[in-house]
Amino acid sequence: MAVDKTIRILVVDDQDAALELMRDFLRQFGFRNIEMANSAITALQKLREFKGDVGLILSDWNMHSVSGLQLLQAIRKEPGYDKTPFIMITGEASRDRIEAALKAGVTSYIAKPFSLDALKKRLVGILGEF
Repeated sequence: MAVDKTIRILVVDDQDAALELMRDFLRQFGFRNIEMANSAITALQKLREFKGDVGLILSDWNMHSVSGLQLLQAIRKEPGYDKTPFIMITGEASRDRIEAALKAGVTSYIAKPFSLDALKKRLVGILGEF
């Protein structure tokens, strides 16, 4: 079964350059319905606005005010998002961090810096071949 490339993807990072890079990567894979949020607060607002209609979330761990882990914990409590695939992006892939993210319900994680191929492998593992 082919991956639905029209799914809404939410990318969360407090660095504009990182948001643009991720959008460019996702577009190279053929995804077009990409929403971006520059904070966890904005991400939660968008999720509530979309009422369960987000098929994938990619979030940086280290953000100002609210971390990616705190965002993940909040998302897992939101109606319609308890099982939504969530990929954590982090520059610090320590065992403690990975365990905390797994406990909070992360689907996968990817360590910075990462390549286009590494991201594609993660996405294929979650969404299926595309």
